[in-house]
Amino acid sequence: MNSISILSLLVIAVFITDISHAQGELYRNASAPVEERVDDLLSRMTLYEKIGQMTQLNITMINTTGQQRDVVLVEEKARDLIRNHHIGSFLNGEAVTASEWFTFSDRLARIAMEECRLGIPVIYGIDHIHGASYLSGATIFPHAINLGATFNAVHSYNTGRVTSTESADLGHHWNFAPVLDLGVNPLWPRLYETFGEDPHLASVMGAAYVDGYQNNELTAPHKVAATAKHFLAYSDPKSGWDRTPTQISMQAIHEFHRPPFQAAIDAGAKTVMVNSGEINGIPVHASYELLTELLRHEMGFEGVIVTDWDDIGKMVTFHKVAKDYKEATYRTVMAGVDMSMTPRSLFFNKALLELAEEGRISEERIDESVRRILRLKFELGLFENPYPRNDRFDRIGSPEHKAKALEAARESIVLLRNENAVLPAASPAHILVMGPTANNKRNLGGGWTIAWQGGEEERYPDDMLTVYTALKKEYPGATVELVQNIPGSAGQEWPAFSNRLDRADLIVYAGGEEPYTEYVGNITDLTLPAVQLDDISRVSGSTTPVVLVLVQGRPRLITRVVEQVDAILFAGLPGFEGAEAIANLMSGRVNPSGKLPFSYPQHTGHHVPYNHKYSDVYFFNADEANMIVQGNLTTSLYPFGYGLSYTSFSYSDLELSSDDLDEGGSITATVTVTNTGDRPGMESVLWFISNHVGYISRPVTELRHFEKTDLAPGESQTVSFTIGSREHLAYPDQKGRPLLEPGSFTLSVGGLASDFNLTITNVQSHPDSGRQN
Repeated sequence: MNSISILSLLVIAVFITDISHAQGELYRNASAPVEERVDDLLSRMTLYEKIGQMTQLNITMINTTGQQRDVVLVEEKARDLIRNHHIGSFLNGEAVTASEWFTFSDRLARIAMEECRLGIPVIYGIDHIHGASYLSGATIFPHAINLGATFNAVHSYNTGRVTSTESADLGHHWNFAPVLDLGVNPLWPRLYETFGEDPHLASVMGAAYVDGYQNNELTAPHKVAATAKHFLAYSDPKSGWDRTPTQISMQAIHEFHRPPFQAAIDAGAKTVMVNSGEINGIPVHASYELLTELLRHEMGFEGVIVTDWDDIGKMVTFHKVAKDYKEATYRTVMAGVDMSMTPRSLFFNKALLELAEEGRISEERIDESVRRILRLKFELGLFENPYPRNDRFDRIGSPEHKAKALEAARESIVLLRNENAVLPAASPAHILVMGPTANNKRNLGGGWTIAWQGGEEERYPDDMLTVYTALKKEYPGATVELVQNIPGSAGQEWPAFSNRLDRADLIVYAGGEEPYTEYVGNITDLTLPAVQLDDISRVSGSTTPVVLVLVQGRPRLITRVVEQVDAILFAGLPGFEGAEAIANLMSGRVNPSGKLPFSYPQHTGHHVPYNHKYSDVYFFNADEANMIVQGNLTTSLYPFGYGLSYTSFSYSDLELSSDDLDEGGSITATVTVTNTGDRPGMESVLWFISNHVGYISRPVTELRHFEKTDLAPGESQTVSFTIGSREHLAYPDQKGRPLLEPGSFTLSVGGLASDFNLTITNVQSHPDSGRQN
């Protein structure tokens, strides 16, 4: 096509646009205010067109085989759903090439934009949980539990930013991340998707992810939306199994589970996904109290609320709170949900249309949700830039991005045990590598990697290292052997194998878990599988030091073998660069700096988070014949915030600018942190506050601030924390109202502690009692 023809087309396009504006199609005018565009478009839509915008269908409804992995569009299927049923959103897929995603998304977008009456763009949702994990060749970061272990928000920010940079061009407008649930129940199979058990840590890391993902100039002209999920208290089921009931007070919801979502909303998160379980007998999808009164009215969220997978249907088949799909639809929409991830039928469309025609749900209520959905599409610029682009694929999996993922993995690995300074192992001549994750790639990525439950081993990149190949690379002068089978100690092969163990300089056992997520990962025993414990015990009987590397999504119990091994690395789910990071730490190329973002349990029958109540942990004193509450002790094997280094750090000179503050004031604390060892190292400085007495029983301590330092040997740094009375000392009552009580508090950091007092001039009665605080 010559330049004159191109110019002619441009003139025609401008002419058509001007005519559209002149005819009153204000919603097509990119310079008009968003709200006016929304109003104009909404006024032109039929009832069924509106209902279509509230529906999200799975890719299996429009591809060739009905399988998630199939990212090949059947245009006749898509055309029927978009033109005849006005479907406004689709989701899902698995890892395929950027070219395949481009072709799929381009055709899907063109059907919506060019073949439909109003030309409303489709918004496509996807589970890029730790990097663009459903895109072949993408940079795959550590999972969120590892990011929490870094205590360094830059890694969460980078994860979000790289994810949007690599996927926004492909028509992936809407990412179902970050997970802002708290990892408080170690049995829960989605613990690794959280940033850990602490609400402040999850708040900081979650807000950083939202910022990095949404506010990314590199994706221009495309914009993307993050999802704060799963609102809320999803991660604390009584049974530990996914999607099972939670029994929890509203006070605990306000104090612990609400803050991460509030932080993400304040950071600009555009969408929220709902908890698939039930709280106190009510499925959250049917809770007007939580979705409208709390999320909308109290927390100020104005964006789109979306269900999780088929959770309207599950109100009938799973929770048994609705007699049929129509009744479930009524309860969900009236609770405040905007969009149904249906995802494999038109049941929602049919039910909602009938409810509207019967007058049970007003069109005004439907308009509320459609208004939010259209606003999201306008804010993302989908009307102006609906099509993907294929000219920036070189950014996918770039060396720069992989370097960020590697650094995140390095800072996330936690050294739990290091007897006799076995690590770093600077120059071993002979290393034996064994265990189920020794030469396995998929275990390093966990669930939500290539596919929902992790892809098959052959689908992982050829150049991705395993623990075994990474150690071969890290120790090029050593003999690094892969042990495929560990014989039983009573068998004929054992004597020769035992001698082989003794001749080595180092034994590395890489154990843990295979990939899983959601209910597929439900377990009945938190203990590390017996076959692994038995293997570890046998090889630990040799004279050679044993390093246990735990590649796992939750803290499987290792109490039986802790004292048998010489060193333990909690590697979590470190992603595609994780094996190199493990090898770097073992050799000493990198000094470990990760700290546990959860309490590592010691027992199957008792596990509580670090910020438990005083009465959660107590012991019977036989000498005094009564129980002695000892809230400062723990039943954890390793506590929250624990992690060793190859160097040592000392804390000194903890000072407060004042021992007293009033209800509107603040004081500043400072402490000096010194690297007293002979290696450079990073230290996460964790500040905790304990409230001595509260009208509502208080946690034994709470993380209120953290900061990561990088110190050379002998170097010192003064670190500060400003304590605001309302920001750091108040806590919510059962209605979410802040309580600020006079009294004494303890600030602790790095083993040092100092008390201070809060004075309130006009003490008010607690609203639920007649007593004075």
